[in-house]
Amino acid sequence: MFNPFFKNHGPFKISELISLIDSKEKINIDKEITDINDLNSANNSELTFFHSKKYKDIARKTKASYCLTTELLKNELPKSCIAIIVDNVLVSTSKITSLFYPQSINDDFDKTVSNIENIKFKNKVTFGKNVLIGENVLIGNNCKIGHNTIIEKNVIIGDDCSLGSNNVIRNTLIKNNVKILDNCVIGKHGFGFFPIKNKNLRYPHIGIVLIEDNCEIGCGATIDRGSMSNTIIGKNTYLDNQIHVAHNVKIGENSIIAGQVGIAGSSTIGNNVRIGGQAGISGHLKIGNNVEIAGGSGVIRDIPDNSKVMGYPAKNIREFLKDNR
Repeated sequence: MFNPFFKNHGPFKISELISLIDSKEKINIDKEITDINDLNSANNSELTFFHSKKYKDIARKTKASYCLTTELLKNELPKSCIAIIVDNVLVSTSKITSLFYPQSINDDFDKTVSNIENIKFKNKVTFGKNVLIGENVLIGNNCKIGHNTIIEKNVIIGDDCSLGSNNVIRNTLIKNNVKILDNCVIGKHGFGFFPIKNKNLRYPHIGIVLIEDNCEIGCGATIDRGSMSNTIIGKNTYLDNQIHVAHNVKIGENSIIAGQVGIAGSSTIGNNVRIGGQAGISGHLKIGNNVEIAGGSGVIRDIPDNSKVMGYPAKNIREFLKDNR
């Protein structure tokens, strides 16, 4: 996973990690684990997690040395990856991720910000009133920033970008010629927690938001940073007003998404996709290329390439029209 912002506090011995979780394994060795990562990105000497048979094809190819998983799923892993059996994979993953990346759990306001008039960007950027900039921020050439916008820590902005008023941005990489309109919140912690004994365990979000070239983000949009992978908006994709993009969502290139659409965590949207207003897409789904989703639809299953769907649950548009004559 490309993550330039959160500091990794590892390595940790595998025996230390197991002591944090409710595992049935009795592994008492000193092998060091350098990081925790998703199935796709994990490498040798890293730990990963595998909690759903939906990801079995990816699990079979993982390069991780160890994997948090269940008794039912462990045989899907390659022989090079040692299974660590736990009762709740995601809770165990959360606890271990918190050890590696303790700064990723909460999102308090950024106390490092300074008024842009007092820092190096004042002669480089066209800006409005009350613009605040945090630490570890880079801004390219010919950029504009509107009134009351706060660029918190850990943001990189490319050339020829326009940020409207009243935005809050952190943990985000914005490429060139991107337009972000007013009242957006980008790069904050996603909606990830687990109820445990009358408490909610927050899930760390160690990813970022990546907005590729030539995108436009409409007013009031909320784009959460990734938890174990990055949230990505592909090149030349346009989002309308009041859209929510949850953690780990990946939207392809040249897509257009109308107002009040909600996309739940870890879903993947292909290239050249059109989504009508007020549609909802459930989590962990794959929407293919050249798909059209009618406004108000509820998508709860994967959609193959070149499909047109509508309704709830969303189905092929011909089937929907036939069933609703």
